[in-house]
Parts: sequence; C-alpha cells; structure tokens
Amino acid sequence: MSGTDKSKAGLSLDGPIVILVEPQLGENIGMAARAMGNFALGALRIVNPRDGWPNIAAQRAAAGADHILETVQLFGTVEEAVADLDLLFATTARPHDQAKPVVGPEAAAGEIAGHLAAGGRAGILFGRERWGLTNEEVGLSNRIITFPVNPGFASLNLAQAVLLVGYEWFKRATSGELPHAMPERSERASQHQMQAFFDNLIRELDKVEFLRPAEKRDTMLVNLRNIFSRMEPTKQDMHTLHGVIMAIAEGRKGPAKGGVLDGEQATRLRALLAEHGSGTPDSGSTVRGLARLLRRNPTDAERLLWQALTRDRRFAGLFKRQTPVGRHIPDFVSFPHRIAIELVNPGEGEAIAADRAGRRSWLEARDYRVLEIRAADVERDLEAELARLAGMMEQGA
Repeated sequence: MSGTDKSKAGLSLDGPIVILVEPQLGENIGMAARAMGNFALGALRIVNPRDGWPNIAAQRAAAGADHILETVQLFGTVEEAVADLDLLFATTARPHDQAKPVVGPEAAAGEIAGHLAAGGRAGILFGRERWGLTNEEVGLSNRIITFPVNPGFASLNLAQAVLLVGYEWFKRATSGELPHAMPERSERASQHQMQAFFDNLIRELDKVEFLRPAEKRDTMLVNLRNIFSRMEPTKQDMHTLHGVIMAIAEGRKGPAKGGVLDGEQATRLRALLAEHGSGTPDSGSTVRGLARLLRRNPTDAERLLWQALTRDRRFAGLFKRQTPVGRHIPDFVSFPHRIAIELVNPGEGEAIAADRAGRRSWLEARDYRVLEIRAADVERDLEAELARLAGMMEQGA
C-alpha cells in the first residue's frame, strides 16, 4: 500500500534486532527491510547472504528503506550474529520438538518490550526462504515464535514474517495509535438545526404531495426523521442537505430561466446562511454556493432596489450585490463610500436578526455605515428609500 507522507518525521524506537539467516534472494532482503521501515525497526543483521553484499536487487526492493540497508551488519555464522544478545526468539512454522516456550508474535512483542525497558538486548531469527532454521539454530534461542496461520499452508514469505512480527512490536510500542483519523470538519448538528432542515424538507414534500395517503403521513415522517437521526449529521451536513432541498425545489422553475425566489423562500435561505455563523467559507463551500443562489435569484424587493441602484445616476457603478466584505456578505455594498445596505425581509426570525446585528457591528467597527431597508418599504415607496440612501452618501461626502 502506497501513501508515505514525506512531510512527517519517522519514529525512532529501540526495538529488537532482526537477523536474517542465509537469505537467498536480494529481493527478499529488500522487502524485509521495507517491512522493518514500516514499523520502525532499524537494526538488521544478515548471516552469510547467498548472493553476497551489497546487493542491488535488495536496494531496488527496499522501496525507500535505504537507511536500514546502509547500516546492515554482516556475520559469517548465527552464533556470531547473536553473541551479544540476552533474549533471542526463533521464528518457525514447523515444530522442532524442543522443550522451550512457543509464543505468538503479540506475546513476543510484549516480552521484548519489557526486556528492552530493563536494559536488555533482544533479537529475532528468521530462516532461509526454502527450509527455514535448522534445529541447531532454533536451539540457540530462548523462545520460539510461530504464527496463527492455516496449518495446511503455513509457509510465509520472509518479508511477510518480518512484517507480522514488526506489526505486533510497533503496535505494542505505540499503544496501537493510528497515524490519522477521520477529520472533524464540523461539529455535530444541534436539534434546532435538525428540526429546521426537517421542517424545510416536509414543506417541499407537501408541495409535491409525497406524504400520502394521509393515514400514513405520521409513520412516514417518523421513518424519515429516523433516517437522518441515525446519520448523526454535522452542521456542514445540514448545510449541504438544506442546499440540496433548495436546489431541487428551485429546479422546478429553473433559476437559469429567470426564476425569482419569493419572500418565504428568500427568508428560509437567509436563515440557513445565518445559521452558518459569521465566517465566510472558501469559494468551494456549500454556503458560498447558497450565497450565489441568492445573487442569481433576487426577491422582488431586492431586484427592484438593484435595478434602481444601477440605473439611477446618483448610485450607478457604486454598489455591488452579494459581495464579500471580509468575512461577511451584505446585500449591497459600496466600497468607495463604505456603505452597506441590509434588506430586511418580512417574517425574519431571531437567527437572521442576530446574524445581521453581528454583521453590522463588524462592519461599523471597520468604518462602514450600515443602512437597513425594509423590503416592504422598497415595494411601497422606492423613491423614499433611495432619497434616504442619497442623504447618507451626502453626509459622508
């Protein structure tokens, strides 16, 4: 499996010494070194390699574990290779009928860890590819390591055996800590957010008469709610699902064909944006996409006001719609005059009001003047609102 993160430093652990007895193929030595590198085993001894040393085939198969091959120690006999060790394990798949403890790799890792912690030196013997270790070589060891494998097919590749032992050792040494976990991109959605989404979903399902027959409506609603409750969605999940529902709902009339959000829809969409909080997401986020949906689909009042701002000579070219200012997106903004316009739609709840208050405070702290205009006033007397805006601009001139 590929996936080495070269930006991270490797661990340096005092582990057991790996001893390969008369390995026959350089490729197997290299793959054993690679397995050692996977699990922070750095000390490799080789007894009488058949094809000599150094070995180019081993270097090619090591796949980056060159630091292990560069520090290999060579020995002529097993006795010489283990002379300085005081705890020795021999790996074998065959019973050698010797009266000494037989353990699995997990138990061996535990004993080795304790031995090294007490200042001892431990090693593990791995035999030849074709016939493993001799009785005499196993006789030099204190313990035998064998693996819980299929008894009818127990032979392991040399590198596989090193990997299994290395895995258990590393797991013991690091308490089984995984190198990475699922990123926590968003906190879990609150019951309030879940209910807001569910209300939106039910509203749209009722429009297409999905929840029928009437006598099954309550059961269907419970089943739907359980689907989302079992998901344990995050806040970001809720934003995405809200966006999906809005996109499907608006798709019936098609924003590209000139569809316009009505007041109720705009209010729900603004509430969703307010729930996200004050941070402006990056350009690829769902919430930024919802802001673009507002920009493409203005309410009647917003469209009237925008047309007036672009056509009236007093304001032409001075204002932009749904444009980020720092980490906020006011409805209209004039950067030259540092004026932000907030359009207040009917039926707005506490979430939108609190979001607008926070945005206003943030903007005013940065010398923007904020003008709130009620959507109903735009539709009733647009000229009066434009005059109020012109007066604000003259005061700041």
